[in-house]
Amino acid sequence: MKTVTVRVEGFVQGVFYRAWTEQTARRLGLDGWVRNRRDGSVEAVFSGPESQVEEMLRRCADGPPDADVTNVVVTAEGGMTPPGFKVLPTH
Repeated sequence: MKTVTVRVEGFVQGVFYRAWTEQTARRLGLDGWVRNRRDGSVEAVFSGPESQVEEMLRRCADGPPDADVTNVVVTAEGGMTPPGFKVLPTH
């Protein structure tokens, strides 16, 4: 199992990035959460089998069709998250 916290930068708010992340993470069987940040980035936690987490990170680099991702930064590794995947309020 692997858990990472990431920050996704670029044009990622107002383009359904959070909803896309929630749908994609659930399809991959990941636990965690996603939220917008006041600085314009999106922050997320992904937890699950290492191969699935790595696949999610690859997909985050593209995001939904209207997004323009410039950077995906892993800001922390480890920890646990409750089961399921949800969208949290802006932080």
